[in-house]
Amino acid sequence: MDRIRDALGRAARNVVWQAAFAAVVAYFAYHAIHGDRGLIALSRLQGEIDQAEGVLGQIRGERERLDHRASLLRPDNLDPDMLDERARAMLNFADPDEIVIPLPQGSGASEGTPRQ
Repeated sequence: MDRIRDALGRAARNVVWQAAFAAVVAYFAYHAIHGDRGLIALSRLQGEIDQAEGVLGQIRGERERLDHRASLLRPDNLDPDMLDERARAMLNFADPDEIVIPLPQGSGASEGTPRQ
C-alpha cells in the first residue's frame, strides 16, 4: 500500500510540474502574440511605419520641388522667367496684352497667380 501511495505521489508531482510548465509556456506564448510588444503590435507598428514613410516620401518630393524653385532665384544662377513670375505674383501685376484667367481657390494652381 505504501508503494502505491508513493508511486501516486510521484506521478502527482510530475503532473503538477508539467502543468505548471505548460501554464508558464502558455503565458509567455499568449503575451508573445497579444502583448504590448507582441506580433500583433509589431504588425500594427509596421503599418504605421509604412504610412509614415509614405508621408515622408511626399514631403521629400515637396522639399525637392521647393529647393529647385529656390535654386532658380539664387543670385549666382538667376532664372529670368522665375524672377518675372515671382515679381508678378508678389506685386500683383500683369502686362496689358496678357489674358488672365482666374482659377477657383484650391484648384492646384501655383500660389500668387498674377491678376489684372
